[in-house]
Parts: sequence; structure tokens; C-alpha cells
Amino acid sequence: MSARSDLAPASTTPATDRPTQVRRLVVVAGASVAALAVWAVADPLAGIDLTVRLSGAEQHVGAGAVVAASLVAGFAAWASLALLERLMRRGRRIWTVLAVVVLALSLSGPLGAVGAASLVALACMHLTVGAVLIPGLTVRRRG
Repeated sequence: MSARSDLAPASTTPATDRPTQVRRLVVVAGASVAALAVWAVADPLAGIDLTVRLSGAEQHVGAGAVVAASLVAGFAAWASLALLERLMRRGRRIWTVLAVVVLALSLSGPLGAVGAASLVALACMHLTVGAVLIPGLTVRRRG
């Protein structure tokens, strides 16, 4: 198989398929809800102080920040997947590899956590969002 065939546009574009769009919107929302659930267990229920040190200043990670960050990640993931599906025959496969790499890199964010429990909880949030987005956005519609 030549490199040219990998760069050829896909014959069908799931990005423009209405049921796919709705499903992907649900996946993005689900990733945000899942991250918020991890936050709710860690912060208010378990009492873990979810604080990170950014540029020398400490900042508490609240529910709003969790929802906003997971929605931004979800919509960015969706947009990049849709673009790759339009531009490349194997766009979904390429996106999956890139998504796993981005998830691994995102785990450097919790390294700024103040305390081990906070680091684990924040890493769990990152992994949860990735665990919902990566398989959820790439699943194919049946039929």
C-alpha cells in the first residue's frame, strides 16, 4: 500500500453524518460528566484538596474547571478527528494513535499537584476523560 493511499480523502465522511455527530456530542458530554464524577468523589466526598501549583501560585481545581477543561479537550478531540477523517483514508486510526500520545502528555499536568492524593485524583480525571473520548469518538455506527 502506498503512502499516497493513506493521504487520500475518505470515501465517506462520518464527520458530516448526523447520527455520528449526535453520538459524538453525547461522548464529549459523557467525558465531562465522568471527569466531574471523579472530582466529586475525590474533592467533596473524600476530602482531597485538589490544588495545583501554576507559575508559583497555588490554585484549587473546582468543578467548573473540571467541566471546562474536559469539554475543551472533548471538542478539540472531535474536531481533530473529523478533520483527519476528511483528509485521510486512515484518519480514525491516525487520530487514535495521536489521541493516546496526547493523553500520555496530558498526564504531566497533574505533576503540578500539591500532594500525592491530589496528583492521583487529577491523573484519574485525565485518564477517565481519555478512556471515554478515545473509544467513544472512534466507534463506528452499526448498520
